Amino acid sequence: MADYPPAFDHMLAAWNEHDPGKIRGHLERGLTPDIHFVDPSIETRGLDEFEANVREFRSRLPDVRCLRSSGVDNHHNLFRYHWEIRRGDELVLAGFDVVEVDDSNAVSRVLGFFGPVPPVSPAG
Repeated sequence: MADYPPAFDHMLAAWNEHDPGKIRGHLERGLTPDIHFVDPSIETRGLDEFEANVREFRSRLPDVRCLRSSGVDNHHNLFRYHWEIRRGDELVLAGFDVVEVDDSNAVSRVLGFFGPVPPVSPAG
């Protein structure tokens, strides 16, 4: 068994889906209807907005793949992991997500961050 809910695989499959007719099915299997998604570029609420965001991403970057690039850590229905967007061997963008699931292990919130965590400033 994986160390994270199967909903994570459905969400990742949606980001990697090239057939627009299949995106919604992946999302419905993994996300709550009121999913809240926020990252530096967008904030969405609900499956319709999340799906529109995935479709826009696929139209802008049709030749990339998304993947988890670390293990998954969790506590109290919260999970964190690193991810990458790649075009072949080229790293397009890396970051990490903090994901909250409901009691049925469906994804209810995704907080995404781009790039590495900044170092401590000299002032402390």
